[in-house]
Amino acid sequence: MLSNIRIVLVQTYHPGNIGASARAMKTMGLENLVLVNPRCFPDPEASRLAAGAEDVVDNARVVGSLAEAVDDCVQVVGASARLRSLPLPHFDEPAEMADALMANAADDPVALVFGRERFGLTNDEIRHCSHQVSIPANPDYGILNLSQAVQVLAYEVFRAWRQRPGSDFRAPRPSHDRQPTREQLGHFHDHLSRVMQASGFITQPHARTEEQLQALFARARPSRKELSLLRGLLSSLEDGLDDA
Repeated sequence: MLSNIRIVLVQTYHPGNIGASARAMKTMGLENLVLVNPRCFPDPEASRLAAGAEDVVDNARVVGSLAEAVDDCVQVVGASARLRSLPLPHFDEPAEMADALMANAADDPVALVFGRERFGLTNDEIRHCSHQVSIPANPDYGILNLSQAVQVLAYEVFRAWRQRPGSDFRAPRPSHDRQPTREQLGHFHDHLSRVMQASGFITQPHARTEEQLQALFARARPSRKELSLLRGLLSSLEDGLDDA
């Protein structure tokens, strides 16, 4: 189950933070590390700061975009300050996040995403996430180092895993009852956008409308079967528009 939990670091500037994050992961049983466009990697400083978790660093996967890092995941949680301009479901408590993440990790890949050391994740990157989480801290000085943030959330995930006795040995849920991947949701939203434009509901791409609908479906969390039904409905509407 822990092998289904992916830690994603976006454009890490200091290679030492990659090593320190790998160490934080390994202490909590996590070894699946993905790096999105790191500034400098591989680097001896990353291995030095790993301090016994060099295998996590050596096995890290490097990709060119956040979409590539998380498209096969059914839940993607971005660690950031709460952004009310992007109304994604938000976990105010890391423990709640970890419980939800662990439930999905029983059957499918999930990801925790961390942004740059200086300014975190961009709005566009948050849009690749299904949820946000914040770490409660001193309101007068709530700044955590990247590896510290990884450590806090990795601990919560490990705690949630320890509280699920025997869960690694249960039968997996049927595929249609599981959450869709980010890639499957992306195809659905592209399909929905095409139908809205073809029907005249919107006459040109309208980022705000589409953003609100993405947030709505993120809160609704349709299963793969439900998403398939929605895609079927959209296809039927498309056929009707073609015949008109």
